[in-house]
Amino acid sequence: MSSDPMTAEPAPDAADLPGDRPAARIVVGVDGSPGARAALVWALAAAARSDAFLEVVSTFPVTDLYWVDPYLLDPGRIESIQSDTDARVRALLNEVMSEPAVATVKGAEAIQVHVVVLPGPPTEHLVQRAAGAQLLVVGSRGRGGVRSTLLGSVALHCSTHAPCPVVVVHPTPQPAAGRVVVGVDDSDMSRAALARAVQEAGRLGAEVEAVVVYQPVSYWSELYAVTAVPVGETLEQAQRRGEAIVAEVLGEEAGVAVRVVAEDGAPGDVLVRRADGAALLVVGSRSHNRLVGMVLGSVALHCVVHAPCPVMVVRPESAQAAAFSSTSAAGV
Repeated sequence: MSSDPMTAEPAPDAADLPGDRPAARIVVGVDGSPGARAALVWALAAAARSDAFLEVVSTFPVTDLYWVDPYLLDPGRIESIQSDTDARVRALLNEVMSEPAVATVKGAEAIQVHVVVLPGPPTEHLVQRAAGAQLLVVGSRGRGGVRSTLLGSVALHCSTHAPCPVVVVHPTPQPAAGRVVVGVDDSDMSRAALARAVQEAGRLGAEVEAVVVYQPVSYWSELYAVTAVPVGETLEQAQRRGEAIVAEVLGEEAGVAVRVVAEDGAPGDVLVRRADGAALLVVGSRSHNRLVGMVLGSVALHCVVHAPCPVMVVRPESAQAAAFSSTSAAGV
């Protein structure tokens, strides 16, 4: 770590990673909240499965405290706060490493962990540290003061602005494997999400459920069919469309079992419902949406807030990294 507690430590380059670890790096934010603890459990298991280097990031407030306690301007006092935060993070790590969700994962004992404690807002630091990372993992809610919100500001900011895929973890028990659910449509972002879902399923030993949401043809008046081109589709058409997309993205050998499910309804509601009991839900940050200025689409936001399992948001900047071959995704 940097010797100056007021200086942000740069994210490590691949060449700087300790030992013989590959360049893959997972970043997780922790703050002592139940959501952050769940995020740390998920990140440690993911690092073990992917043989990745784990970077645990925590922050402490500084600027706001200056206004109420000038004594905090003393670098020695700030360093004491930083050291205390560092000790709390390491104690949490020791606790979590013994939990079955981590300890039973092959390779967990060999995970290399780097603890980074920085002063200032967590959102900015987490987004910066995520540059070049394989994943950024955060809890759905941290220690913020607005307890009634379903999604914390840190999770929302990271899901919107991080340069790599983001996993938002809710503090609820998670299944060990089972299914990885992914929303599929005709967009390039959906294709990247599908490729990433296959990769994660390979590591989890799970199957992929590719969900195609469709709108059936429905007119209030039969006269509409004469004056307008039908915009909906049948269940069979949606099923064929989904199977065609899967075949196009994955080819004949996906490496894991992929099942296409077509269901009508609102996309966000359908994906949240299908994600019940799943190990992971993967969505593109944006899909077919006319509001081109939106950074995070309404479907992705709905899933991040309401899904009963961890949600991975795949962003455009990470599409190339997400589209690993299905063979290496399955670990063969």
